[in-house]
Amino acid sequence: VQLQASGGGLVQPGGSLRLSCAVSGTFFTINNMGWYRQAPGKQRELVASITSGGSKDYADSVKGRFTITRDSAKNTADLQMNSLKPADTAVYYCKAVVRSAWYSQSVNYWGLGTQVTVSS
Repeated sequence: VQLQASGGGLVQPGGSLRLSCAVSGTFFTINNMGWYRQAPGKQRELVASITSGGSKDYADSVKGRFTITRDSAKNTADLQMNSLKPADTAVYYCKAVVRSAWYSQSVNYWGLGTQVTVSS
């Protein structure tokens, strides 16, 4: 199982970016998918997550500005980030909770991070 994240970059305050995460490989099912971020000197934190049923959870700091969506047919999860602030600057990581077979336990897989920098 591999996760490929894309879409990071440099944006001015108030701007928007869209991150995409694609899961590839052989597996039975994907449970939750989510986006996390880690700023320099800080712990990694949850930004947004979405279950296989479509239930969503957001960090308080991004509610109303970020939206997570998921395409189960394509095994992708996107994070639309609007009204970006300098405080959103971080490396963003995609995570997928995957079951490799119907009888196996779920395993967390992480993608390589993508840098998001919000600066004028």
